[in-house]
Amino acid sequence: MPAYHSIFLRDQDVRIIGNFALLPLRTRTRGPAYTLSPLPAGASDLNVDPASESYDPLDEVLLLFRANTFFRNFEIKGPADRLLIYGILFVSECLTKIRPTMSAREAEKAVSTAALDQFSIPGDAGFPLNQLYEAPHNKNDAEVLRQYISQVRQELAVRLLARVYAGGNTPSKWWLSFTKRRFMGKSL
Repeated sequence: MPAYHSIFLRDQDVRIIGNFALLPLRTRTRGPAYTLSPLPAGASDLNVDPASESYDPLDEVLLLFRANTFFRNFEIKGPADRLLIYGILFVSECLTKIRPTMSAREAEKAVSTAALDQFSIPGDAGFPLNQLYEAPHNKNDAEVLRQYISQVRQELAVRLLARVYAGGNTPSKWWLSFTKRRFMGKSL
């Protein structure tokens, strides 16, 4: 059975830096991403329909995370898949920060810190996936990519916590069961 790929592969008018797609996001975090329209009133942020115009790549990362985590190989079909890979690896990193005994507030602190920590971008010596990603062509592109990835990390952290702590003040054991799994055998 093949891994699940991004539905945003068919989007043509997307800015690409290196070979990383800068797709629109539904976010309140400041950054270079084009902002999608918010969800309709009364719609749940936990279950966004992929056919909705408010569905974004971060919803897709969280939707496909558990299924794709089981795959050690992933054929990259385009720039949107690279965003999916980065998002899945970041979600894995965040889940390792959450302990079963943590309250929602403690987990928010730990995951927010992980989202804001210094990180490498494609082309940096410390970036673990340099064989899959091209480096930005100039310093300006590198800075825009760093801001975009920071925006993705912050928004993913918020949405992940909403799902992990959806049942109250204790983390979902179904999400935490994926803390030891490593997508493609890699980590950020």
